Amino acid sequence: MPDYKAKGELMRSTAYSFCKAFTTGSPPSETLDKYFTSNPKILEHGPKWANLRLPFLGIKFHGRRSQGSSTATSRRTCDDYYDRLTSTLSFHPYENTVPPKEEFMVDAEGGTVTIKLRAKFASVKTGKDWEEDFVYVLSEFDEEGKIGSQELWADPLSAWVAVGDD
Repeated sequence: MPDYKAKGELMRSTAYSFCKAFTTGSPPSETLDKYFTSNPKILEHGPKWANLRLPFLGIKFHGRRSQGSSTATSRRTCDDYYDRLTSTLSFHPYENTVPPKEEFMVDAEGGTVTIKLRAKFASVKTGKDWEEDFVYVLSEFDEEGKIGSQELWADPLSAWVAVGDD
């Protein structure tokens, strides 16, 4: 029988370290290298029609950008997700954006960790900002505790309004 307690603690620890690294400004490529498997997936849920202003929303990103490849040939990697996100929105975490590790919801048997976070975001284009609660669901952890999949739920309407000119 698998040791779900140990697995759950490894998943919780990785998830917490990833969230802390993300909120302290670690470069996305380093964060992906350190906390994700070699072939990760990222999906930020939202309507695909919103891609006009939010080019990271509703698209499944997978894998990593190969060294030396151009963005034109690999436009849907996890690296590209972060490129699109950071060129559209700026992230302004609070001291308590990441909740205490004990508040992470862990389902070791199902292999998921769910985290509710809160931060301020702003449009890179317009400077309009807003506060928002958002949720990460991390899953498909490997034996070393690295993350295989990240799903995000946020408030695309606030982002849409902030990024737009109308």
